Amino acid sequence: MTAGRRVLLAGATGLVGGEILRGLLADDTVAVVHVLARRALQVEHPKLQAQVVDFGALPPLPALDEACLALGTTIKVAGSQAAFRAVDFDANLAVARAARAAGARRLGLVSAMGADRRSRVFYNRVKGELEEAVGELGFDTLVIARPSLLLGDRGVLGQPVRAGEHIGSLLAGVLRPLIPAQYRPIKALDVARALLAHVPRAQGKIILQSGAMQE
Repeated sequence: MTAGRRVLLAGATGLVGGEILRGLLADDTVAVVHVLARRALQVEHPKLQAQVVDFGALPPLPALDEACLALGTTIKVAGSQAAFRAVDFDANLAVARAARAAGARRLGLVSAMGADRRSRVFYNRVKGELEEAVGELGFDTLVIARPSLLLGDRGVLGQPVRAGEHIGSLLAGVLRPLIPAQYRPIKALDVARALLAHVPRAQGKIILQSGAMQE
């Protein structure tokens, strides 16, 4: 890992993406953080260069060393399976392709536990298809994080609380010692820290399972 890293981040307004952004801005080895977002960020920093973009028609990107993809939604919020896929698959893949074309050799991806392109569950299938698609783009390093239910304050971000995450948070406080680490709800900060630690240093493709990210 060298100083002067040029990093692209998509999804900085989300739970994990926001934590990744804070980590990158605090990292002395990072020279500039280029953020692509669907809405304006409420953050200012000398290293931050943010653009509001249409992920269906991305502009040319500046020269990059690495990228992190944290774009995501739910079928309920998106309104349909097609709209969900447009964000979780199409937009992420478009950013990955653009980052690779801009010279990025390292990529971090926020996926999900259970991601599998052969899954009968639509959500898991889309996540698995994305993992496979970005794996074919020729990055030297690909770090995939597969978190369980995410813990974090979506209200602060202006996002609706997800019922599953709320229930998971309540259960985690009572039953945590009884739940295998792989299935425990995980803090968004833990996912971000895992990607921030591995993307600049890892070689080849690695998958970070939810339990390992909580160790």
